[in-house]
Order: sequence, then C-alpha cells, then structure tokens
Amino acid sequence: MTASAPAPDRARTLAVAGLLLGITLAALESSVIATAMPTVIRELGGQHLYALPFAVYLLTSTITSPLWGRASDLLGRKRLYLAGIIIFLLGSMLCGVAGSMTALIAARALQGIGAGSVQTLTFTLVGEMFTLEQRARVQGFFSGVWGIAGLVGPLVGGLIVDHASWRWVFYLNLPFGIPAVLLALRYLPSTRPQREGRAQIDWLGALLFTLGSGLLIWGLEFKLWWLALLSVGVLAGALWVESRHPSPLLPMKNLRAVLPRVGVLGNLLAGAAYFGTIAYLPLFAQGVSGQGATAAGVILTPMLLGWTGTSILAARLIGRLGTTRLTLWGFNILVVAFVLFAVLAHAPLWVISAVGFVAGSGMGFSMFTLLLAVQQATAKADLGAVTSAILFSRQMGGAVGTALMGTLIGEAAISSGGGALASGLQRAFVLALVLVVVAWVLAQTLRKVPALGGTGAQSAD
Repeated sequence: MTASAPAPDRARTLAVAGLLLGITLAALESSVIATAMPTVIRELGGQHLYALPFAVYLLTSTITSPLWGRASDLLGRKRLYLAGIIIFLLGSMLCGVAGSMTALIAARALQGIGAGSVQTLTFTLVGEMFTLEQRARVQGFFSGVWGIAGLVGPLVGGLIVDHASWRWVFYLNLPFGIPAVLLALRYLPSTRPQREGRAQIDWLGALLFTLGSGLLIWGLEFKLWWLALLSVGVLAGALWVESRHPSPLLPMKNLRAVLPRVGVLGNLLAGAAYFGTIAYLPLFAQGVSGQGATAAGVILTPMLLGWTGTSILAARLIGRLGTTRLTLWGFNILVVAFVLFAVLAHAPLWVISAVGFVAGSGMGFSMFTLLLAVQQATAKADLGAVTSAILFSRQMGGAVGTALMGTLIGEAAISSGGGALASGLQRAFVLALVLVVVAWVLAQTLRKVPALGGTGAQSAD
C-alpha cells in the first residue's frame, strides 16, 4: 500500500490547528455542562431526568468510538473526522434550541455520537501524520490543552450561565467548530482507505458490541445490576462474532500481541481506578473534611495538573528514555499513589490533594506513552481500530470503576458523611489499589517487547 505524501509544514500546522480546535470543543463539553444543568432544570423542568443528559452523552460517545475508529480504517479518516465534527456541531445547535428535557436528551445523544469521532480520530490522525518523536510533542500539546480545558470548563460554564443564557453553553461551540471544519477540510491530508478492496464492516459484531456496551454503561450508571450482567453475555457474543470476521470492530489479531493487549487492559484497569477516584473525591472534601462546593471542585485540580504536566514532560523525555521505561515509571507511580490513598483516607484535605497530584502524574506518564508505543507498533491498516480500542477501554474502565467504588462506599455512608464516609472511601481506594497493581503486573511484560525507536516512522502494511 502506498503511504500518503507528507504534508508541507505550513499545511500540517494548520491541519493540527483544526484538530486542536475540535479536541478543545470535546474537552470543554465534557465539563462545562455540569455548571449549566441546575439552571437548565429550572427552565425546562424534568428534575427526575437530571442525570440523563450526562448519561446519554457518555453512552453514545463511548460506544461509537470503536465504530468510528474501524470505519476510518476502511473508509478513510478525513471524511469521517469531518462527519463526526459536523454531527457534534449539529447536536450542539439542537441542544441550544431544545424546548424540553426530552429534546435536550436526544440532542445530547447526537452530540455524543459526534464526540466519539472527534477524540478517537484526532489521536489516530496525529498517529498517522507524524513520526514517534514528532507525535510525542504534538500529543503532549493536545493532552495539555485537554487538561486546561477540563480545569476552565466549569468556570466558563458558570460565567456563561450567569451573564448570558445556558443555551450559549452549546451555541459557543459553533464559532469555534466551524473554523475547525474549514481547517480540516482544507489542510488535513486526504488518505486512502487503509485496506484494499471493498470495505467489509462487521455489522453484526458492531450491533452486538454497541448493544452490549450500551447495556453495561446504562446498567452501571443507574445500578441496574441485572442489565450489567446481561451485557456481559451480549459482549461475549460480540467477541465470538468478531473473532471470525476479516475486519472486526475490535482488532482481535492485534490484541494477541503483548503491547496492544497491555495497552487495552492497562487503560481499562487504570481508568477504573483513576476516574472512579475522581468521581468520589469531591465527597471527601464535603462529607469528610466539611468543606464547601468550591473545595470539592478544587480537590480535583492537582490530579488534572499532574496528568497534564507529566504528559508534556513525557513528550520531551521519550526520545531519550523510550516508551517502555516511561510507561513503567507511570505504573510505578500509580501504585505508590493508590497505596497512599488507601492508607491516608482519614488524612486532611491538603494531603489527599497532594496524593491526587501523584496519581495524575502516574496517569500522565503511563497512559500517554502507552498510547504512543501501541500506535508505533501498529500497522496503518489497523491504526484507527487499535487507537479507538485503547480510548474506549479507558472510558469503559471509568464507568465500571465509578459503579464498583460507589457500591463499596455505600449509600448510607454517602448520606451520613464523617467517619463512615471516610471508611467507605478507604474501601474504594483499596479496590483501586488492587486494580492498579494488576495493571502494574501486566505492564512488566513490556520488558520483553523490543524497544521502539524514537525516530522511525509509523510501521506500514
């Protein structure tokens, strides 16, 4: 297969600018709506539907990401990236004009479908356009923007709601998203589909996988355990179908190799520990330390700063130290962080915040370099599927971890707060520690993988 010619520096810079605008929109959207929702509920009603705008966005963005990734391998990445961001903007516009909670929920579902494309195909396109060292710098910058957007999102949402209307939380995507579309349309390189012949999409496997993933996220989100159990059977059926298809949604043959397997399972386990902890740390600030809502938000800042900072640092170190060493550093740091969480669950707020910074640092080193390593070792024909599988596993891990940790904490402890809540959080932190220890053990197998060079190009078919 003939690789696409490298884009001139200026064109490639403008293409990256378009991708950067797109990923910024997706990052802001994941945090900014939380600030607006109380006002939305007051205006549109439907208090009993409060959780659904969050849940359906998470559901559709998560379960469609592998679909976008594999489809980009078969149909070409540029056209599907453009389709995804246009769907995201259309969903944003419909959210802004929504006259009822039902309409808002439907528009959020559409918006999530587009978001599944934006994040997955952004990192896939960067993996295709750049060599390892170049990609490390570019993706480090993207990680920094994602982290900053996560920090400022709630503030931006609050300012918009206070001084304009909650509808502008969604309308604001349009003046930024339209330039992103135009830049991508003009400057993203047009690549041929990465597989020869007629595209063969595994529709049955895709249907079963989407249904199973949706049932799992929905069941965990609303603690419908029978639904989560049913999802396991559906997903098992999807894997059976996938294993027999020439172009499966999940890259089954790739996952037999050490590096992609560690990439998927490591993201699943670490994602469960990290995002589950993020979901319940604000409870520590309010229910254990007795602080207000501001402190509940501030306690998450060190975790986000740690992830952002070490992603940028890893981008600078990867050429000298290699992906394997940095990934193992990250998992070592994660184990230390969750040992401290488990031991210090009754500690003061500032101590927990400091431990959060350590946990975020471990995620920055491990997740950032692991994605780069897997992309470097993957043929272009499977790059979209492998990248989306890793990002999907991290998101799915977050959903699973949040549900399991909530069960361990218990509704009674959450309601009563104080020492009972601290003890419940300690049980949850022990679970998180077990998960990252398993991920650490898996990561040790990377020592058997030949070192990846820092200057070589992406492996090709």
